Amino acid sequence: MQAAHALLWRRSTFCVGDGNCVEAARMPDGNIAVRDTKRGDGGPILTFSAAAFDALLKQAKTEVPSRTA
Repeated sequence: MQAAHALLWRRSTFCVGDGNCVEAARMPDGNIAVRDTKRGDGGPILTFSAAAFDALLKQAKTEVPSRTA
């Protein structure tokens, strides 16, 4: 996998600034890397195929949980 610091990470639009955010980056092979912003470059990274990530997003959009403070 390409080094985390070399990827172009995009932060979730649901990020509210308290550090509980998710970032995603497209990898050169077309897969999608996902990480927790609190952990940054040193934390674990989940990788999904583009199709699996698309399915995950579609499912998340149809079943948005209620937010708690």
